[in-house]
Amino acid sequence: MLTEETRATTPLVTNATASELYEKKTHILNQLKSYERVLVAFSGGIDSTLLAALAKEALGEKALAVTADSPSIPAAELIDAKHLAQEIGIKHLIIRTSELDDPNYVANPANRCYFCKKELAAKLTDLAKELGGYMVVDGTNAEDLLGHRPGAAALSEEGVRRPLADADLTKLEVRSLAKHLGLSNYDKPSMPCLSSRVAYGETITPERLLRIERAENLIRSLTGVRELRVRDHGSIARIEVGPKERKLFFDEGLLDQISNALQDLGFQHIALDTSGYRSGSMNNSAAVRNRKQ
Repeated sequence: MLTEETRATTPLVTNATASELYEKKTHILNQLKSYERVLVAFSGGIDSTLLAALAKEALGEKALAVTADSPSIPAAELIDAKHLAQEIGIKHLIIRTSELDDPNYVANPANRCYFCKKELAAKLTDLAKELGGYMVVDGTNAEDLLGHRPGAAALSEEGVRRPLADADLTKLEVRSLAKHLGLSNYDKPSMPCLSSRVAYGETITPERLLRIERAENLIRSLTGVRELRVRDHGSIARIEVGPKERKLFFDEGLLDQISNALQDLGFQHIALDTSGYRSGSMNNSAAVRNRKQ
């Protein structure tokens, strides 16, 4: 993390003024202090990392970060979470979740995330009670409450609080504050669970999730791409990458390598999405549209 001197000169990367960000940060710190003890749902993404850092600043040893380990989370993300907790200096626990034991989740409906977050929130709140007097908080930001977000409803039902959203902090402001605080992952691309790559209605299995994880690891190793999704449409793998990173794939030999490797994993057809990565592209499916009607 950066020194206080370096923090003071680190440029912000948002349209918000420094005073506005300071006010939002203060709002979050005061809210965290009011809880006296907090348990942070800590995925290792930038939102939960910022919240964990602020919780540590507000409450010191009375702040705890808890990370869920499950087949739907890439192994590399769990490793990153461990390193980030050490970087922040916050106490860190890992719990096991078992969303794949829930037939509602495995069926992969449009509200799949509801069942995952419901189980996670229940386990975190049970742990908070067991440890005594902890309030469960998560890194939901203001923009996360927009659009198709069934998981947010599940968290609310279990009483999980969201200090970043309460302070009206946007994603860009999250990154700005994280950079200002010297968090090493301030510019890390979002990394939702592996199940988000599977077309709605297609059954979620451990084997399918492992295939997606291996496919993404392989493509990253060959290209160095940062923003990547391998969308699983049954026999078809649809590769989405950051729009500015599409040029990394403009090589016939490389495309042959990727195609052969993904076919070895069980995909029959491999497609590079020419539009590039789009957050929530699976939510444009007929399943979601029908649900909203």
